[in-house]
Amino acid sequence: MRTLALDTTGAFGSIALLLEDDVLEEVVLHSPEGFSTVLFPRMQELLRRHDLTARDLDLFASASGPGSFTGVRVGLAAVKALADASGRPAFGVSNLMALAAYGAAPVRAAVLDARRGEVYGACFDSDLQPLTEEVVAAFPSWMLSLPRSIKEFISSDASAFRPHLPVDSTIIEQRTIAGAIGRIARQRFLAGENGDPAALDANYVRRADAELKWKDNSTPPVADN
Repeated sequence: MRTLALDTTGAFGSIALLLEDDVLEEVVLHSPEGFSTVLFPRMQELLRRHDLTARDLDLFASASGPGSFTGVRVGLAAVKALADASGRPAFGVSNLMALAAYGAAPVRAAVLDARRGEVYGACFDSDLQPLTEEVVAAFPSWMLSLPRSIKEFISSDASAFRPHLPVDSTIIEQRTIAGAIGRIARQRFLAGENGDPAALDANYVRRADAELKWKDNSTPPVADN
């Protein structure tokens, strides 16, 4: 099974070509003006290097967010168009889940800078099953809401919050996630999901209940043990 996977949700993105679970090649994207003009040419270059066309692919996947609204839409629209044209399945995969795939701890937290002092965050186990909801919250309140057992944090760029993490934390920075997106999409397809391109939608995360309570009461939430 050949899979083409994309991430266009942040300042840096990536495209990965996979054969089964093996990443044949992963390309880093960087386009401050947006990915809409560079995405298809870079995909075509990648496929040409492997003597393939879009019709030779079996599965498409894209990061579904959270992230840049425009970037999320560019990636989802691209894989939907490719899947529709070739009659293949397509999946949207959470950026946070894809980040968590690069962790090693039994329980790990994936976190992304949402700007203005806020983060997108969620916790996962080693099978990438979510242990908490994906939320957007001020970084201090999100940290206080985490189980104290979590010591591993995975992010595309931890520079904004690295100084505020516990000193005994393990911090993994992973900029390219298209390979993980492709693997997760393949697993979902093999598990029986049909990958209907019409069902693709952006992953909008809601504000954490604890964050809302903190803003209302001006007191921080209590962390779970």
